[in-house]
Amino acid sequence: MSFSKFIIALCLLVVSGSNAQANLLNAKSPSEIGKKSAAQLNSDNDKPLPYGYVHDRDIMMGRMIWELIDLDERVNFPLYYPTDTNNIGNDRRSLFDVILKNVKSGRIKEVYSDSYFNTKKTLKEMQSSFKHRDTLQAGFDEINNNYDAYYPKEKEVRVKEGKQWVIKKQPATPAKELDKQFINERELAAIDISGYKIKGYWYFDKRQGELKYRLMGICPVAPEARDIGKDNPDVIELFWIYYPSIREVLHEAKSFNNRNSAMPISFDHLLNSRRFSGVIQKEENVYGDRQIEDYMKDNSQIQLIESERVKEKIRDFESDMWNY
Repeated sequence: MSFSKFIIALCLLVVSGSNAQANLLNAKSPSEIGKKSAAQLNSDNDKPLPYGYVHDRDIMMGRMIWELIDLDERVNFPLYYPTDTNNIGNDRRSLFDVILKNVKSGRIKEVYSDSYFNTKKTLKEMQSSFKHRDTLQAGFDEINNNYDAYYPKEKEVRVKEGKQWVIKKQPATPAKELDKQFINERELAAIDISGYKIKGYWYFDKRQGELKYRLMGICPVAPEARDIGKDNPDVIELFWIYYPSIREVLHEAKSFNNRNSAMPISFDHLLNSRRFSGVIQKEENVYGDRQIEDYMKDNSQIQLIESERVKEKIRDFESDMWNY
């Protein structure tokens, strides 16, 4: 190994080591674990590797691809676990927990209803998918037995509006609220996520002379909160996020490295380096970007073969550029 290669490898090792849990071996109490010293904070410049500028004229060939990452596959487990955060450290969270927390806090703002990023989606609009409240049968019995308390009769009262008096109807007594023991509330959690849809662009950079990939969007896929627990529930796209806008958030959150827990991998690194297994669902095409299942109907095996054909076509981009 040459000296320059040794220096590069050493730098990568130092950067990777900085991602590990800080002060783990020097802490005198559990509260000191994860806290960096003043020197570490001053020297810490841990940022996601910026994308290089690509001029439109340098893109010789390109193709937009939509894929599905199935979280039932073992290679995709770092995106799914941990699903129970009650008995695990604060430094380990699933990808959905990281995304949802930052959507709720307002740090992630580029949230859309479709993969073309046409219509923005607010947290209020997504609440019906995230949370579902249902009254139990015992609650209906309680209301029926005490109907007047929950739905008091109205009475007419005179209310002054401006210079005039008007008659309005209002309940005789305040309506009683149903106790929480009669309500079943279900909130979507990381354990309910079945996969992620991603949108990415494969392109041949003629300046660099190689095939490259740029992740454009990501979307968690899960059943709605009201359908959780049912047999074979339908899954929906919860929301699409413009990926370049959340790289810093995902770089700060680390996924578990099964080979070396001292060097966790950031979610941004994991996704950009394509350390996952995805199945192509569609490519941009003249038929309005139709999906593979739209023209390969009722045959999952043929759909997988077609998905592999699209993948091979993309791989041939690079080799075709060198054929004369």
